[in-house]
Amino acid sequence: MAAATKNRCRKSAAAATALAVVLALSAASAAAFAAAAATGALPLRQPATAASTLAGNAPMRGLAPRQPSATVAGGWALVALAAAGAALIVQNKGGGHGEIGYHLALNLAKEKGLKVTLIGDSAAKKDKPPFNSYGALEAAGVEVKWADLENGGLAGALEGVGPCEYVFDNENVCTKELQKAVKAWTPKAYAYVSSGGMYKPVKEDAALVETGLVKEENAQLANEQHAAEAGLSWSAFRPQYIYGPLTNKREYIDWFLDRITRDLPVPLPGDGSFRTTLSNAEDVAGMLASVINNPEAAAGQVFNCATDVFLSHKELVVLCAKAAGKDPEAVMKKVVFYDPAALKGVELPKKNKFPFREANFGVSVQKAKRVLAWAPKHTIEGDIDAYYIEYLRQGKDKGDVAIEWDVAVIRAVGA
Repeated sequence: MAAATKNRCRKSAAAATALAVVLALSAASAAAFAAAAATGALPLRQPATAASTLAGNAPMRGLAPRQPSATVAGGWALVALAAAGAALIVQNKGGGHGEIGYHLALNLAKEKGLKVTLIGDSAAKKDKPPFNSYGALEAAGVEVKWADLENGGLAGALEGVGPCEYVFDNENVCTKELQKAVKAWTPKAYAYVSSGGMYKPVKEDAALVETGLVKEENAQLANEQHAAEAGLSWSAFRPQYIYGPLTNKREYIDWFLDRITRDLPVPLPGDGSFRTTLSNAEDVAGMLASVINNPEAAAGQVFNCATDVFLSHKELVVLCAKAAGKDPEAVMKKVVFYDPAALKGVELPKKNKFPFREANFGVSVQKAKRVLAWAPKHTIEGDIDAYYIEYLRQGKDKGDVAIEWDVAVIRAVGA
C-alpha cells in the first residue's frame, strides 16, 4: 500500500514565479481548445445507447467468470482520434503504484488519441520494470521526461509542457506543488492517484465504500482535500493491491507462490475466509483514463479503484496451487491458520510477513461503474497462469525465501 509520505518539495520563490508566468501565458491554448469543442470544430458523436450500471454498494462476490458488459457510457463522448487534447502524467519512483503511469500513458495515447507527456521521478530504478520498458511509451508517441521531484525538479520539467486538459498525478512528494502549477491551465480534469490503504477495516464481510471510515492522518487524504481547496476540477482514485504486467511490487501473489512452489507451510489469518481484491494494473489505468469520457461526472468525486471480484485468502491459495501444477487439496493441508488477535504483543519479525490486511479488506467499485461507465477486463482467476509463467521466467521459484515470520507465527500458535 502507498505509505504516508511527508511533502518535502522545495522550490525557490523565483522559480515559482517563472513557472506561474509560463503556465498563465500558455493557458490561452486551453481556452481555444474548449471553444473549438463548444462550437463543433471537434467531431463529437452520441453513443448509440445509454445505460447506467448497477447503483448502490453491492456485497462482496466471489470468484466467477467475467461476464461481457453491455454498458455504454452515457452522454457525449469525444471520438478517440479526434480528441485533440493533451494529458500530463506525473509518475512516482516505484512501489505499489509504480506501473500505473506506464499503462495509463499507453491507454491515453493509443485508445484516447491524446498527446501525452509523462514526467517520471529521476529517483526511479530505470533498469527495473516498468521503467526499463519506457521505450514502448516513446514508440507510442509519449514524451518521457525525468525530474528530481523531491527536490524542486518539477518546475524545470514542466517548461514547454501544456497547457494540458487532463492531469494525472501519481506521486506523493510534490503533489501540492503540481496542483498549484497546473491550476493556471484550468484543466478539465485533475485526477489524483490516492490509496485504498486509508480505509479502516470493517468486521463484517462487506465491501469498503468511498464514504467509509478512513485514517484522518493519512497523507493521501490530505492531498485529496488540498486538490479541492485549490479549486481544481479534481477527482481521486484509491487503488488496492495491484498486480499485472511490469508490476513494480510483486509481494501480493509472490508471497503465496514462494511457499507453494517450495512445499512450505502457508500461514493464513483466521480461517482463511477473509476477503480482498487484487487488481490488474491495466484495469487501474483504464479506470483513470475513463475520466476523459466524462470529466464533469468525475469532478469532485472519490472512486475506489480495483477489480469487482472479491476472493478469500484460501481461494488465492487454491488458484496459486493450480497455476503451479500442485494438488490444491494437498497444499491446503499445509495451511496453518492463526488468530491475529492472539498474537498481539508477540514479538514477530517484520520482513516477509503476510502481505494483506488480517481482516476483510476489499473495496467496492460500484460507484466507478455507475458514474464513469467503467468495467474491469481482468480477473486474477484469468491472469494467474500468465503471472506464474512470468514468476518462473524471473527465477522466483529458485533459491531460499525468508520465512522467519512464518516460523515465529507457527511456533506461537503451537502448530
